[in-house]
Amino acid sequence: MFAVWPCPLPGGETAEENVRLFDAGRAQRLLVIPPLFDEHNKLRHQLVEVMRRLDMSDIDSFLFDLPGCNESTLLLSKQSLASWRNAVEAAISHFRATHVLAVRGGGLLVPDTISGWLYGPVAGKQLLRSMLRARVISSREAGTEESAETLSEIARSGGITLAGWTIGQDMFAELEASEKPVPENLVIIEQSSVGGSPLWLRAEPDYDAAQADALAALIADGILGTGPSE
Repeated sequence: MFAVWPCPLPGGETAEENVRLFDAGRAQRLLVIPPLFDEHNKLRHQLVEVMRRLDMSDIDSFLFDLPGCNESTLLLSKQSLASWRNAVEAAISHFRATHVLAVRGGGLLVPDTISGWLYGPVAGKQLLRSMLRARVISSREAGTEESAETLSEIARSGGITLAGWTIGQDMFAELEASEKPVPENLVIIEQSSVGGSPLWLRAEPDYDAAQADALAALIADGILGTGPSE
């Protein structure tokens, strides 16, 4: 099912953002914090399949659009990690989430007030390196020489477009300074616990039923048992 929710904006206003949800008003409620940029596109189908499996385990779940992403009407160039963290905290409250699953770069946005899981956490600067590398390669194929160092200098002063994503200078600086998250309130799920190869490394969006089964089972066991487990 699809719905909208009122995401708070600076100044007290709100913006309607889309959310994919399985909500039967149950006690256990998981907020899925999506991966960032193109990795969200690659993993969206997979995450919905995980949610579908959790629904069969009597766990509600919510996958929401970050401001500036997907169907959002807000400008990505105006967003920052700080604004996204505010959106995550508001979503936790709005959907009455009891746990979170943060995927890849989504782990950079989790507050320390809720328990749950980090799946394949990554540093912000690692995401930037991949996006910068992709732009350098694309430019070279088009006959233009660019370097990651020069592009980074441009981004720090005025923002930049990488792989079709317009990243403002505040966002770029925050990502560049972000290390891989290791919060005490969240359990890290490594790819080896899920099996197979990471879907975010594939060229196109993909779906793997066995991986979805494994990830959903890990989360369901943690929520319905004694707490998050690997």
